[in-house]
Formats: sequence, C-alpha cells, structure tokens
Amino acid sequence: MEGVAPDAIPYAQLMRDQEPVILKDVARDWPLVQHGLKSPDAAMDYIARFYQGRPIVEYRCAPGEGGRYFYTDAVDGFNFERGRVPLDEFFTHIREAMAKRTGASAYVGSTDLGIFFPGLRDENDLVLNDAMFDSHAPLVSIWMGNHTIASAHYDMSHNLACCMVGKRTFTLFPPDQVANLYPGPLEPTPGGQVVSMVDFREPDLDRYPRFRQAMAAGQVAELEPGDVLFYPALWWHNVEGFGDFTAMINYWWNTSPSFVDTPQNTLLHAMLSLRDRPDPEKQDWKALFDYYIFGPSDRPAEHLPEAAQGNLAPMDEVRARRLRAMLLNKLNR
Repeated sequence: MEGVAPDAIPYAQLMRDQEPVILKDVARDWPLVQHGLKSPDAAMDYIARFYQGRPIVEYRCAPGEGGRYFYTDAVDGFNFERGRVPLDEFFTHIREAMAKRTGASAYVGSTDLGIFFPGLRDENDLVLNDAMFDSHAPLVSIWMGNHTIASAHYDMSHNLACCMVGKRTFTLFPPDQVANLYPGPLEPTPGGQVVSMVDFREPDLDRYPRFRQAMAAGQVAELEPGDVLFYPALWWHNVEGFGDFTAMINYWWNTSPSFVDTPQNTLLHAMLSLRDRPDPEKQDWKALFDYYIFGPSDRPAEHLPEAAQGNLAPMDEVRARRLRAMLLNKLNR
C-alpha cells in the first residue's frame, strides 16, 4: 500500500480485512531511519542517546548457525546463549562482527521502548489516530541485531512492524497452515512461542512434505527502512534481518478486554481434558464447542431469561473473575 500519509493509516480497513499489508515509507522520515541510512554506527549512536543503563537481554549464536536462533540438532537445548549486558557491550559485539566479518550473530529481542529507551518513541512514533487505541494501548518494543532469523511462529496480538535500520523479510502464513508448518515443542521454545521446525533456508521436504502446501499459501513481505508491515494476530511469520546492524520497532495490541483469559491456556487445558478421548466422543464435544464457543456468542443464552443466563451472559470483569475462581477450584480438587 503506497502513498499512505503517516496520519492516514487505514486502521479500520486493516482490522476489517485481516490480511498482511505493507505500508510503504510510512516511517521513512523518522530520525532513527534517517540515521540508519547514514550508517550502522550513526544508528547505534542515536539509540544510545536514550539508553538509561538498565541491562538488556542479548542472544548470541556462533557463525556456523547463520543467525538462526533455534534448537540444537537433538532438540534438547538451544543453539544460542543469552545473558544480560549493558547496551554498549551489545553494540561492541555488533561492531566486532561488522569489522571482522566473522559471521557471528548478536540479537536483542522485544525490549520495551519506554522502559529501556525513554524518549526514543517521542521522536519515532506512529500516529495512532483510531478509537481502538484509546482502550487498547499497544505495547511498543525495539528489536536489534545483525543478520538474524526468527523461526516461523505466531503471536496472540496484532502487529505493526516498523523496519528502521537494515532490511527485513517476513514470510507469513494464515493460521490454518499450522499443520503444514510442523510446530515444535510447546516448551521450551527459543523465544516464548512455538516455532516451526522447518528451516526456511533449505526446507527438508522429505521430512516435512506438507511444507509445500504452506509455501503455496504463504506471503512474502520484503521491507526497506521506513516500511511498516501490518499482520493480524495468530498469523505465522518467519523473520529474517539483513545488515551489519538492524533495528525494528513494533506495536502489539489486542482488542479483547483485559479481563478475558488467553486462549493459549484453554489450549493447554484441552490437551488435559479432550485430546486423548475416543474420536467419536471428541466429535461430540466439537459440536458442543461449536455451539457454546465458536458459534454466535449470544445464541446459547438468547432463549433464557436474563436472570437465568449466568455464565452464558456476555462476559464482563465480574463474571470473568467468578468464572476464573470456579475453574481454579475445580482444577485444585
């Protein structure tokens, strides 16, 4: 989507269509982008102006890994190390890799902009002029590194990913491609979310044959400095950063009320209660879930007097608290 003014991002359309969209050059005039276009050092020096000394979490992997932060071959650990370091130490690692061309990779994942770099957002910020942000303020974070690969995973929030320094390629898949992406263990995970076991650089199609179907359904977004990518919650995305130094600022938000629990917990509970039941019984439970959960939210209670609706009534903070207490009581028996 080209020619979009920074104060005219079509948020309502993005949320309605629920498809990935590149907003070309929307952040092109941000100071961080402009410093990055000068040089990696200029970008790092600019970011350092806002740093207040709190240690950041750095990830490092050896040159032979090609910047892919992943599991060991035996999936019994990770192929990287992590530790808390001051910003100048992280930037030293970036500069050493840049000077020596060792291929070593250093990476800082999602780091809260307001806590670690106060003031940076004041100079580099999207215009969030849609009413949904009044009650659903986004979490804004920064990502930094050199050549890095974040294996395909999904987030539970909508995302506006702003490419600041270097280039980034997102390979995106709709949620219905989950089986074709061969998800790995639920825990531990390299970055907090389940990741695809497929190495996108050289897919092993003998081992992961359904990945062909995923690629046929996938979309590739190649971002230049100043581009902003919107993609909806639960879309899988493989992210590769290119450059001696790369930086991205992203905005995460969800329009569900804060008192609503995460469906990820429901998924885990379903593994405990439903997954290993006989198939005919599972199909019967699927019909119940379709009625109570995945169908129209008002249907199960529409034929009942208001006083008799109980937990079938629209969820609010009080009902959510009561329901959570009831579940905890049942689980703790």
